[in-house]
Amino acid sequence: MLRDGRLCHGGDYNPEQWPAATWREDVDLMRRARVNLVTVGVFAWSRLEPAPGRYDFGWLDEVLDLLHDGGIRVALATPTASPPPWFSLAHPDALPVTADGVRLHHGSRDTYCAAAPAYRAAARGIAATLAARYAHHPAVALWHVHNEYGTTCHCPHTEAAFRRWLIDRHGDLDTLNAAWATSFWSQHYADWAYVSTPRATQYLGNPGQLLDFRRFWSDTLLAAYVEQRDLLKAANPAIPVTTNYVLGDWVPVDHARWAAEVDVVAVDHYPWAVDGGAEEQTALAADLARGWARHGRRRTGGPHPNPATPQRADAPATWLLMESAASQIHTTGRSHTKEPGRMARHSLSHVARGSRGAMFFQWRAPAGGAERFHSALVPHTGADSRVFRESVQLGETLDRLAEVTAGEVAASVALAWDAASGWALRHPGMPSELLDGQAEVAAAHRALWRAGYGCDVVLPGDPLDRYRLLVLPALYLASDATADWVRAHVEAGGHLLVSYLSGVADPHARIRLGGYPGAYRDLLGLRVEEFHPLAADEQVLLSGGGTGRIWSETVHPCGAETVCAYVGGVLDGRPAVTRHRAGAGTTWYLSTRPDDGTYRRLVTEAARAAGVQPVCPDAPPGVEAVRRANPETSWLFLLNHTDRPQRVPVEGVDLLTGVPADGAVTLPAGGTAVIREHPR
Repeated sequence: MLRDGRLCHGGDYNPEQWPAATWREDVDLMRRARVNLVTVGVFAWSRLEPAPGRYDFGWLDEVLDLLHDGGIRVALATPTASPPPWFSLAHPDALPVTADGVRLHHGSRDTYCAAAPAYRAAARGIAATLAARYAHHPAVALWHVHNEYGTTCHCPHTEAAFRRWLIDRHGDLDTLNAAWATSFWSQHYADWAYVSTPRATQYLGNPGQLLDFRRFWSDTLLAAYVEQRDLLKAANPAIPVTTNYVLGDWVPVDHARWAAEVDVVAVDHYPWAVDGGAEEQTALAADLARGWARHGRRRTGGPHPNPATPQRADAPATWLLMESAASQIHTTGRSHTKEPGRMARHSLSHVARGSRGAMFFQWRAPAGGAERFHSALVPHTGADSRVFRESVQLGETLDRLAEVTAGEVAASVALAWDAASGWALRHPGMPSELLDGQAEVAAAHRALWRAGYGCDVVLPGDPLDRYRLLVLPALYLASDATADWVRAHVEAGGHLLVSYLSGVADPHARIRLGGYPGAYRDLLGLRVEEFHPLAADEQVLLSGGGTGRIWSETVHPCGAETVCAYVGGVLDGRPAVTRHRAGAGTTWYLSTRPDDGTYRRLVTEAARAAGVQPVCPDAPPGVEAVRRANPETSWLFLLNHTDRPQRVPVEGVDLLTGVPADGAVTLPAGGTAVIREHPR
């Protein structure tokens, strides 16, 4: 992205919101903060094309020239996430329709249906026009297509496109009926014309239909992105193209599968936890992004030959934190102001895990508009502010760390992730409304993070030869190929930790019969007979201390040994956590969600049995440690998330200060260090 190899620092810049006199001030301030990349034009469609076919590029020409003269590169965006008023007026059929059949209106962002031909044509039109004008502008380092794809719709255009997608996926109605189990509740389809989108209905919707609708939208939105990408690539193949991923279980996008179509995976991350959970959420988001990026386009710019096979060490995963909040954590009902130093720690946590920099939304806080109180590097108070001073310091820090990009993130544990499994668990017909696939992934990752283990996120089918421990957190859907993938890992001597509801259903969300968890019963040496979902405020006691929540089960061991049992209630004395020797490996099963302390103890026990060591075994609690390494050098990132100084044994040089660390480094409260370690 940056030819000089520097880490990216900057964010979304919206000059169309400001008078021209402010632009020059912005460039001066950007230079002070060592900003080197800004995203321009994300929501500027109405300023670029104020009326159909009438363009105004004068202001953008001036801005790009100013930025180029200031040594600042540009991620030039296509503004298709927010069509202008004239488009919505001319094409009301392209406005989105909810599952209740309500047509939404212009007045916010994302007022479009990506299945509407008029919208797709208009999006291609503005993208092609921008490409023709700016594909060879010296400031443009990256194309930023659209913004946070995720909008869905139930209009007639969508319904027709959904049918076409289903025909391509299933081939014939017999296959569709079997996949959706349509004999239940008289839903059998005798004609494709009878098939609709999953609209609001009397009671529970069909789980197979809902799951396919999510998959359909992932593919439809990807096709909309690819149309624009191809136009931009045709204009100048040398400029990489991306789109920014938005995270959340509401997003119908399989980000890992999209990675094969972007030149750099770009993610927007806004943690919502105010306490230490924000740091845990940051680490998980970064590990997810790196895992997705391993499925991306190779450095040559060509598509990955097999999206199901990740890149290896000869083509390091490339990803970028495209958006984050400089000074706020957006939590329930309010915005929490980040404490001094927290912006830097969050940014360095991303860089430690492979991000090519730290970008923010946004550069300058707007005076008006719906997000007028969103955080920015230049807040309403201006440059004489703590936030701007911290951004200057962060820019200096990132400039000192360019060498770490030569290292690969060290990880010894594989955490399996599958978008469709998470979607399927949210169906309202599940035994508990508390089931949440993303929360299960987060709980497992949190246990590993607190125990200090490096973690790679993998997809079913990824190579596992570098990992001794594989974790399946509620990987609900399992194809036969996925079951074989897990079995091969264990039979080769790998260790496995499986949480409840993994392998229970096939890829169409149909239950595997014969006892749970259907795909992994024999491998785990047990059979689950009954589920016992727990109330939101209910817990079960576990032998040896600790508690479980959300879920419990009647587990019958078939060779597995009990690690801990339920205490009290109808499950008193029955296994809660089991261990089993299988092939040359060992498998663990969690039939409940352990409390955080118990979960950490269990993953530590499983990791030790697998021969896995923490990244920095001597790091005190509250100090996050991440290592990047290549055959010649290693770099240890240390982030002190506590309110007191912490001493960490280490040998090397701190890149942030240039001071040798001979034997140990002392991190101030909330402080950081990046140690270039001495060769071992």
